[in-house]
Amino acid sequence: MAERPKRRALLGEMAAEFAGTMILILFGVAVVAQVTAAGIGDHDSIAWAWGLGVTLGVYVAARISGAHLNPAVTVALAAFKGFPWRKVLPYSLAQTAGAFVAALIVRLNYAEVLTTADPGLTIKTQGVFSTLPGNGTLPVGTWGAFRDQVIGTAILLLLILAVSDARNSAPAANLAPFVVGLVVVAIGMAWGTNAGYAINPARDFGPRLASFLTGYETAWQDQHGQLYFWVPIVAPLIGGLIGAAVYQIMVARFLPAEEEPEAGRVPSRTDYEAV
Repeated sequence: MAERPKRRALLGEMAAEFAGTMILILFGVAVVAQVTAAGIGDHDSIAWAWGLGVTLGVYVAARISGAHLNPAVTVALAAFKGFPWRKVLPYSLAQTAGAFVAALIVRLNYAEVLTTADPGLTIKTQGVFSTLPGNGTLPVGTWGAFRDQVIGTAILLLLILAVSDARNSAPAANLAPFVVGLVVVAIGMAWGTNAGYAINPARDFGPRLASFLTGYETAWQDQHGQLYFWVPIVAPLIGGLIGAAVYQIMVARFLPAEEEPEAGRVPSRTDYEAV
């Protein structure tokens, strides 16, 4: 009998991760479509919309699942914060599915604008849905983008653990999602050149798959024709582990002992674990 409540709880957590990630991508991918295809807005509006998407996605999912919204976050929490490894794959699948569905919605809604701006559905607007080295125009190769994604995701996870650690100077629970959103805005403004700051395997793979299924035949490649889709999957997973390890080694072990919240859950004050 105990297995059924556990399965039901996991299903609820997966639903929350799906919904939270969907909200994130609805804002993030749509703002890039607006800027790229319609010429409305600029880099700053992209950075702010992604950050606000993270904040709103966390508010949607935090109480039920902890609002990871990112497989790199989920894996890092399993490795360093006691999140159950058995939940890593279900969470990651739910996050990717949420990103996929959100991208399909954006693709449908902006179909006329995208087709007008790029009738052949080429690399010109592929960046609406998935990242490219050098944002598709600058002289950055595969390994430069890989390095960038490791660094960017390491920064993300280090700061997420700092913000969600009740033993540190964590913000009150209702402000933590906003602070995490600001972290994403800052990363976008400072680390967006080399690889478009995916910093999230689900954020890139889900929309990339949606674009491929709706006409973008070169979705898996970069502007040089190289197979690229694996970079924003593998590099963020590595970077997330590095960032979490740095926080644990350089900060967490020196903080006063305090009872840890349930892994992957949101207690009354903090532990918002987003993007």
